[in-house]
Amino acid sequence: MIDILNLALPYFGVVFIGFACGKLKRLPDAGLAWMNFFLLYVSLPALLFGIMARTPFTELNNPPFLVATTLSTMLAFAFALVVGRVAGRLSLREATMAGLAGGYGNIGYMGPGLALAVLGSQAAAPTALIFCCDSIFLFSIVPLLIELTDRDHPSLLHALRVVLRQILLNPLIMSTCAGAVAAAMHFQPPVALDRTLQFLQNAAAPSALFVLGVTVALRSFKRVPWEVPAVITVKLLIHPLLSFGLMLAFGPFAQPWAATAVLMASLPPALNVFVIARQNETWVEPASVTVLIGTFASVVTLTSVMWLIQSGRLVFP
Repeated sequence: MIDILNLALPYFGVVFIGFACGKLKRLPDAGLAWMNFFLLYVSLPALLFGIMARTPFTELNNPPFLVATTLSTMLAFAFALVVGRVAGRLSLREATMAGLAGGYGNIGYMGPGLALAVLGSQAAAPTALIFCCDSIFLFSIVPLLIELTDRDHPSLLHALRVVLRQILLNPLIMSTCAGAVAAAMHFQPPVALDRTLQFLQNAAAPSALFVLGVTVALRSFKRVPWEVPAVITVKLLIHPLLSFGLMLAFGPFAQPWAATAVLMASLPPALNVFVIARQNETWVEPASVTVLIGTFASVVTLTSVMWLIQSGRLVFP
């Protein structure tokens, strides 16, 4: 357990450092704009490209694994959406954000670094595939439901165009696909370019975790809406259990792949849940509360999953 804490606490420690800095310094959140841009368009794409490019292309061809992991995310999204509608009596537009919080873990900011630290290089391929498939699903269903609830844009065709544009222009998905192409072509970047990419990749995890902590610290809330604890329960408990069950149902899969799927499903609600809620001007404060409480609660739940994996208690036949 000490080894697991030594592995997990640096990740959560950087989040808490960012949180403390945000509370103590109280700089305006506009100052995070360039840092978020660096993460979204430079550092995280470099990390995902590197992960995919270094993975043998044959390992990426695993349809049952893709179906199982994406289905677990779809079910978690649906459960959280229903919870939002029932427990919080939310509109479909608001419940869509609740569904996003229940299905969209911190697969960009925390996922790659944590998976590689816990499971080693064997987690690279499943991590990248989970990120790509989850992102395509979530960045499809959420804009589609939001557009269909927008009275100014009731056209299904308009909604589909918005969805397609968001998928094609998403820098994280683009970099993942580019990495897959590089793996298929056995592309070896020049030394200078490779070292630049490594430099950027190393900056991804600490920068992302610090930004997560600061952003959460700058969000204030007066109360915890009824649906928030239920949504967090879906994300931190039900989503991992769904992933575990589907790994058994669609398997057998190699132990590192199945364990990576459960670990990625155990991540807390993504910071982007709040960003997307603010962009769409709906469920903004509850989204902030969900990210805040979910991140702190995951210190226990996520660390427990890491311990189960590292101790050999979470075994897949």
